[in-house]
Amino acid sequence: MTVRSNSAASRDIAYHLHPYTNARKNEDEGPVIIDRGEGVYVIDDQGNRYLEALAGLWCTGLGFSEERLVKAAVDQMAKLPYYHSFAQKTASPVVDLAEKIVEMTPAQLTKVFFANSGSEANDTAIKMVWYYNNALDRPEKKKIISRIKGYHGVTIAAASLTAMPYVQAGFDLPIKNIIHTGAPHYYRFAQEGESEEAFTDRLAQELEELIQSEGPDTVAAFIGEPLQGAGGVIVPPESYWPKIQAVLKKYDILLIADEVICGFGRTGQMFGSDTFGLKPDIMTLAKQLSSAYAPISAVLVSDPIYQAVADNSAKLGSFGHGYTYGAHPVAAAVALETLKIYEERKIVEQVQAVGPRLQDGLRRFEDSPIVGEVRGIGLIAAVELVADKASKAPFDPIGKVGAYFAASAQAKGVIFRNLGDTIAACPPMIITEAEIDILLDGFAAALAETEAWVAEQGLAAVA
Repeated sequence: MTVRSNSAASRDIAYHLHPYTNARKNEDEGPVIIDRGEGVYVIDDQGNRYLEALAGLWCTGLGFSEERLVKAAVDQMAKLPYYHSFAQKTASPVVDLAEKIVEMTPAQLTKVFFANSGSEANDTAIKMVWYYNNALDRPEKKKIISRIKGYHGVTIAAASLTAMPYVQAGFDLPIKNIIHTGAPHYYRFAQEGESEEAFTDRLAQELEELIQSEGPDTVAAFIGEPLQGAGGVIVPPESYWPKIQAVLKKYDILLIADEVICGFGRTGQMFGSDTFGLKPDIMTLAKQLSSAYAPISAVLVSDPIYQAVADNSAKLGSFGHGYTYGAHPVAAAVALETLKIYEERKIVEQVQAVGPRLQDGLRRFEDSPIVGEVRGIGLIAAVELVADKASKAPFDPIGKVGAYFAASAQAKGVIFRNLGDTIAACPPMIITEAEIDILLDGFAAALAETEAWVAEQGLAAVA
């Protein structure tokens, strides 16, 4: 890429430190600057048009040009552009949104706390668990269990939950009281000859052994995405969640459902907890809550947790936690309108109708010599690229082939995201079958080019 002098790209290189980016690579190549959006497409400042196959970062459920959300933001901005919810104050759209979310979510969840991102929501969930156990005079019951390949954010505590090296390396993470157990990825982690049922039995047994070794009186909560998103779109076996929840119940361990990616229709039901049978004590929401048009997230808690928190706040004088921009009235107004649109346009039924087109379409690539597994549900899916189909051996180095594929697809007008050598798709939920076909055509062209490049490079499996 040639970076033009005084262009936005050159000024970006001069002044902007990007998240999740190789800073030296950005200096050499410059960024792609997205200028505007239209439906499921985004257009860069050079006029190139891309089908956004990951909905930005798994989040723009209504696409990039929903005028009703723009109007909701403008109207609220004109009426009350900012207020907080500290010290018994709030704004009317926040009240309306809290009521709506409680109505939509599982019945045991009765109160909502607002923040600005999934990371903040999960960080808040950890603090609530600690505060709750202190309120119950259980000062040792503080450890949180997350899973390998789980993604829960990048604040200090949330990044400690996120059990992936690229989030923790160089940051002195994880912090204490965060422990990890196995991922429910049958394709990658099952033992030779092990059935799915035996695999889930083993994971439940390993979890129980971990709890026993740590001490049940020290383990407070287990956090999990119903379907693991950024870890590779890992769909758990059918029996996984019932067995895990039985272990948690046995040892009085809270379940935190991280619905940041799965929530609001993505899996073909309103929440991933509905799809996979979770009964959480705490639920975190973000991303599609506002279709990402405004930063907002939410933490829902059950009544027993709320009552303990409320009692402790009375004892201590305050629940000493909150964010300046949490429960922002503009973000709340946008989120409330988003939820109205989901209901009016029957977004769950929309995902159920077009989801099979995406899932079946990607599965037609299973015969590729470099495709190991195709997996997904609803409008979220992934294709894992491997060096050897028989042994499932990954490429060496991991991520090089996935990055080549993503660049190839982008050059052809479709933006996917490579998670190592796994290619993820999670388009806006408004996508049509015709647009899914365009996505699949882009995938096919990039895969063919990647296959040829892998053969030319003679890329081998990880030893």
